[in-house]
Amino acid sequence: MQHVTIFRDPGRYAGWPANYGIWSWENEIVLGFVVGFPGQSAGLHSRDKSRPFVNVQARSLDGGLTWQIEDFPGHLPGGRGLSADEHVNDEISLAAALATDPPAPLPGGIIFAHPELALMCARTGLQPGARSLLYVSYDRCRTWAGPYGLPMFGQPGVQARTDYIVLGLSSCLLFLTVAKADGREGRVICVRTTNGGKSFHHLADVGGVPAGPDGFSIMPATEQLPGGRLLTALRCRGGDRAAGQDQHWLDLYASEDLGRSWQFYGRPQTFQQNGHNGNPGTLDLLPDGRLLLTYGNRDEPYTIGARLSADLGQSWGEEITLRTGGGNRDIGYPRTAVLPDGTAVTAYYFNDEPGGSGPRYIEATVWRP
Repeated sequence: MQHVTIFRDPGRYAGWPANYGIWSWENEIVLGFVVGFPGQSAGLHSRDKSRPFVNVQARSLDGGLTWQIEDFPGHLPGGRGLSADEHVNDEISLAAALATDPPAPLPGGIIFAHPELALMCARTGLQPGARSLLYVSYDRCRTWAGPYGLPMFGQPGVQARTDYIVLGLSSCLLFLTVAKADGREGRVICVRTTNGGKSFHHLADVGGVPAGPDGFSIMPATEQLPGGRLLTALRCRGGDRAAGQDQHWLDLYASEDLGRSWQFYGRPQTFQQNGHNGNPGTLDLLPDGRLLLTYGNRDEPYTIGARLSADLGQSWGEEITLRTGGGNRDIGYPRTAVLPDGTAVTAYYFNDEPGGSGPRYIEATVWRP
């Protein structure tokens, strides 16, 4: 097990790979994330909301052992950061920029089966009325076309992160977080295109909303298993945060009909402490047929964890700790790339100074499950 620093700058705040994505082609890996500035914000994230977050990506050509940082090679409306409005003041938000620099209509003609395809979904913020965008690359993330505006699907808001399954040349599923009736993010839908991205239609809701005023089920991470079953991991929260009675866990849902219907499939991870807002997981199929789940664990002592399943998600082994030494709960949001030889490259954001006083940085753990 080897820890590799991808991006670390004592004067910057880097975070949230799960909001953007990881893409790989044999031993070439590309990871998306954002970089802003540290500050004294109250709550979980100590960032300076008066200064911008900018999108960058990191590329490894040797299976995650070394990385080069690249500017995001696509159009950012108004030069604003994607999927980061909750971390900046309104006047420098992406939502404000879209008023004068709107996304293009969905293009159609997307070749989903292209061998060097990458898709990235992005959003404004988490507020009511949030909008989402789609980017497309055919050259391993060296250039991105877009942004293209995703529909609202009749929802109060769409707060997309990158999660998709290619079904064919012109067919693809997107898994999107959408708002509850009160406008706050809270549940997941599955949408499909059959015409190369010219349009998408709502196939089904994935699960429901956990009980409690702060309940949500968000941030899907989906894998297609041998035989065609779809399995998605959802980040879940229930209870009442203000009363200190919130709970956090990861749920699995399965579809046997390419996303048209979904059934609860298990709860592989339950976090034990409240008040930390949970963390998303990510699913990956290993070459030997086992299934890998990785996640940030914001329970003290603040770690990056993993579990393995030998029966495609029906049961899970004990937690494997990939990274220890977190400074506070401001960690996680992992994405994992699996190499042809079975090596896993799990990337996440982390901090390692007591009380979270140090920088937030991007790291990868390279390991053999």
